[in-house]
Amino acid sequence: MRRVKILSTGKYLPKKQVTAQELESRLGLPPGWVEKKSGVLVRHFVDGETASEMGAFAAKDALVTAGLSINEIDCIICTSGIPEQAIPCTAALIQKHLGAGDSGIPAFDINSTCLSFLTGLDMVSYLIAAGRYSRVLLVASEIAMGLDWNDKESCTLFGDGAAAAIVAKTEETDTSRILASNLETYSKGAHLTECQGGGNKHHPQEYASHPETFLFRMDGRGVYRLASERLPGFFAGLLQASGLRMADLQLVIPHQASLMAMRLLRKQLDIPEEKLMVIAHNHGNTIAASVPMALHEAIAQGKLQRGDRCMLLGTSAGFSVGGIVLEY
Repeated sequence: MRRVKILSTGKYLPKKQVTAQELESRLGLPPGWVEKKSGVLVRHFVDGETASEMGAFAAKDALVTAGLSINEIDCIICTSGIPEQAIPCTAALIQKHLGAGDSGIPAFDINSTCLSFLTGLDMVSYLIAAGRYSRVLLVASEIAMGLDWNDKESCTLFGDGAAAAIVAKTEETDTSRILASNLETYSKGAHLTECQGGGNKHHPQEYASHPETFLFRMDGRGVYRLASERLPGFFAGLLQASGLRMADLQLVIPHQASLMAMRLLRKQLDIPEEKLMVIAHNHGNTIAASVPMALHEAIAQGKLQRGDRCMLLGTSAGFSVGGIVLEY
């Protein structure tokens, strides 16, 4: 148990909205195809924004809500699955956009693909509880690059955007805390979801001759099979570690992989429909930003209030499954 508190959250969506109908027209798909396959009716795509700019906008939103300035933050962590560039880390670029280029605030990235925000929150909670940091700014900002537009079932899932959260030690009069957390990786599924190019395995010079190496690829059925195999036991174990039952949770906030994935998840884990936070239909899958975006929306819509208990839950490439049970 860690007495840490999410002080505030923030969010940024690019102004360019793309509807399912527009995508169907662009990709030559029949009317209703995107809604049936992905359930994403509207998503946002960048129109000139960079990931670090979006991250800074979301961070400013969180700072305003908390009534803090950037100088009252003592660590900036970017928790994105896709970096803006190879070097430097995206967190350093976010710090610059926040006008803190001379601040000396430590800035670094944590990447566990779609679970990056959960991983960052879990790790930093121990640092805060130990007194290493007082207030930490977590930022997840994603631009879904490298999509294979010939793979209609995967390319129609994604959207761009950013979310942020400020995490601090809980005051004596508050009850906010992390009750349990866990992350498990099963690398037998490492190649079910991948983009082989962009690192040091395939040099950028290879793009001209092997462009497919630099495109996102996912074996959806393989991911679903592995998730179905691991999630029920993981979910039950996380609840047991928190000392709670499903009835004790006000909300489950999952990674917004797809509407179909969340319907299957809800059914398999026996989560009441009203307790599952869903935003994929008007955001798309925003990779690591999806969990903090859904968290932000849950707070903004009044579905999660102080003292409520919730679970953040998701899967990621690797194959990994992770979750945090917290009292907000």
